[in-house]
Amino acid sequence: MIDKAIMTFHEKFKNYDLGEGHPYRGDRFVNAIRFFERQGLFKFPEISIVEPSPVAKEELLRVHEDKYVDLIFRLAKERKPYDIETPVSPEILEAALLVVGGGITCGRAVFEGKVTRAISLGGGYHHAGRNYGGGFCLFNDVAVLIEYLRHNYDVEYFLVLDYDVHFGNGTSDIYYQDPSVLYISLHQDPRTLYPGTGFVWQIGEGAGEGYNVNVPLPPRTGDHTYLYALKEVFSPLAKEFQPDVIIANGGSDPHFADTLGDLSLTVKGFFQLSRLIRETANQVCDEKLILIPGSGYNPEVLPLCWYALVAATLGLEEINVKDPYSSPVEPAFCRKKVEKTIVELKGLLKKKWECFR
Repeated sequence: MIDKAIMTFHEKFKNYDLGEGHPYRGDRFVNAIRFFERQGLFKFPEISIVEPSPVAKEELLRVHEDKYVDLIFRLAKERKPYDIETPVSPEILEAALLVVGGGITCGRAVFEGKVTRAISLGGGYHHAGRNYGGGFCLFNDVAVLIEYLRHNYDVEYFLVLDYDVHFGNGTSDIYYQDPSVLYISLHQDPRTLYPGTGFVWQIGEGAGEGYNVNVPLPPRTGDHTYLYALKEVFSPLAKEFQPDVIIANGGSDPHFADTLGDLSLTVKGFFQLSRLIRETANQVCDEKLILIPGSGYNPEVLPLCWYALVAATLGLEEINVKDPYSSPVEPAFCRKKVEKTIVELKGLLKKKWECFR
């Protein structure tokens, strides 16, 4: 038995394809759906696929500056790249608007009581800020979803758990002074990976001080230490903050075989990660959970990891999916480094959060 849920998907998602030789290819979406089908995910009547509509420009403008939105639309028309690694075209823009629209579709379904949880497939463009993009990202669908829910359903408190291997600098920047959004990110040490920020001492400022929580992890951190960090930081903060919804974004790039990251999660680790998120949502926000799986750059493991994330979100107790390669052994220094980081983080945040005192 699984929880009632929707998953947003559109065949045109495949057009978010950044080109031959680029790590972000559009076949990821169809490959994931086909794998889900082979695993029998859609045999459950409780899960249904919904085709989203493209997000309206006015929703983008609740997050992004006018000049930036106009720039992206102009670049798409002219088929010019935003930067060296983020091309733009009419097809890419159309797909981006559909993916962002998928997040809104999920939020609407959850807050109209149609489902308890939802999966916005293919999103998580967390490197896009109010007036900038980059890192394969044009529009920040996480922030657009938050502002849509705030405006249309009077939702007050949001917890964003970003488990992508890369720090979500765009989401962090947008809400760095906003105490209504608790942003928690577990990511690879920014000294070793794009975008080069997301340090433990970056805790927010002004009214938002204490609401930006970064847990940088050393390369080769595996399941055991990753889950330890999640339980030490995410779980107690969620219980104290009591959000109205948890939005979890990331994909398969913390996997040990990913080509752009150096963390060492396994498929089983992704399942345990997602199960902990679901259990926390059950405890703190009436099960309201929106999962946004989108990243990952090894096409062989991406469908497996996305499936593990989705299956646990839906309430499956186990999965019969295993890694195609042998997983590495986590070096002993990783656990010691992470324990030290968490002590430092709790010291920085204890003034704001009772759970860390």
